[in-house]
Amino acid sequence: RTDGFVGGRWLPAAAVFPVHDPASGAELGLVADCGVPETRAAVRAAYEAFCSWKGVSAKERSSLLRKWYDLMIQNKDDLAKIITAESGKPLKEAQGEVVYSALFLEWFSEEARRIYGDVIYTPARDRRALVLKQPLGVAAVITPWNFPSAMITRKVGAALAAGCTVVVKPAEHTPFSALALAELANQAGIPPGVYNVVPCSRKKAKEVGETLCTDPLVSKISFTGSTATGKILLHHAAGSVKRVSMELGGHAPFIVFDSANVDQAVAGAMASKFRNSGQTCVCSNRFLVQRGIHDSFVKKFAEAIKTKLRVGNGFEERTTQGPLIDEKAVEKVEKHVSDAISKGATVVTGGKRHQLGRNFFEPTLLSNVTRDMLYRGWWEDGRGLGWKKDTWRGTQFEAVSRPWGWEDGLQRQGYFYSQDPAQIWRVAERLEVGMVGVNEGLISSVECPFGGVKQSGLGREGSKYGIDEYLELKYVCFGGL
Repeated sequence: RTDGFVGGRWLPAAAVFPVHDPASGAELGLVADCGVPETRAAVRAAYEAFCSWKGVSAKERSSLLRKWYDLMIQNKDDLAKIITAESGKPLKEAQGEVVYSALFLEWFSEEARRIYGDVIYTPARDRRALVLKQPLGVAAVITPWNFPSAMITRKVGAALAAGCTVVVKPAEHTPFSALALAELANQAGIPPGVYNVVPCSRKKAKEVGETLCTDPLVSKISFTGSTATGKILLHHAAGSVKRVSMELGGHAPFIVFDSANVDQAVAGAMASKFRNSGQTCVCSNRFLVQRGIHDSFVKKFAEAIKTKLRVGNGFEERTTQGPLIDEKAVEKVEKHVSDAISKGATVVTGGKRHQLGRNFFEPTLLSNVTRDMLYRGWWEDGRGLGWKKDTWRGTQFEAVSRPWGWEDGLQRQGYFYSQDPAQIWRVAERLEVGMVGVNEGLISSVECPFGGVKQSGLGREGSKYGIDEYLELKYVCFGGL
């Protein structure tokens, strides 16, 4: 599908934009380049659908979400191929994303029937206080390219379960996954206008985003992406005081204490950093390794990079590292590596473009990184690749209070490795982050709340808490009893 999906119908736009395979550069198709008129039409369709969808029973909403989940599982191989084609991630990772993505629909299909209110007994004997939970309305969902399916279902599953309708603006690199989900939603019997998709080019992304944030019929904005873009959307949403959820950038420390199991720490570091070629929002950005374990960790770390990672086209079976999303991302990594080397960093492995050319870069480990380098830990639009490691010889207090890059409030998650139970409790509680991985490099799960603190985000997604982001509390005072 290449058209937009509005009100249950496939609608072309006045213009189109090309979508390319980041591995080969081949054009995958020309997609409808939706602008302000198409976006407003989608919002209107979603609002009209909300007027009836909010009255659909929780059981029926649950059943429809479950059918959507079943169709995703039935079509998981095709959905994975779409993800690999437009994002470049290895097919095995794409297959994992599809299952992970579908699980959000399953989870929220179950949570739809667990939206409970309260009865509050007040001092007045002739009245009762009720608390109702009701859907907010139309939710605008703006998603990144690095998880083109999961970032949609994690938001949309909660929204639909709560009784909201949605307008999805997918990333310009990966619109086909959002449109494929629209086709399956339609097949599942999701009513027209409940799920809408308005793909657009980078050129029109600003005006489409602003329209979604300022349209008075939109009640909620949910965004995953860079902190810089999130601030712009927050500014636009403030005009009409919309509810917002923000999953923004973050500088994640990966701390290895002397008490850690080195092999376990290396395995966790590999999983944390090199998933999707380092292009995820939960990738580690700064490695702090204590003196007693430093040399052993770096040696095993570098060896694992050299022997376990294979760069290639995502459709090739042995590939573990696909391309970066575009040449701009490669140029950025190249700039950071070059700057670090010029200021004294040492390349342990990698450090340059891969021989495959175009959008490929070697998995890279740098040592002796200092605070004045661009490479001190960055995150922007999912484009980060490479290792940033500090030869740390400090104390536990220094590790949890001064990971580089935290002065700007970008604190989504942190990872640390230790076999000391007392230390584990102290550090887990002390780290100012929204999520902590203790002796674990992969922490995302549909059952657990996902989100950051300070400038890394607002609200939580997934888990039993995720549905609350799409619900309004209404207090009803029932008197005269």
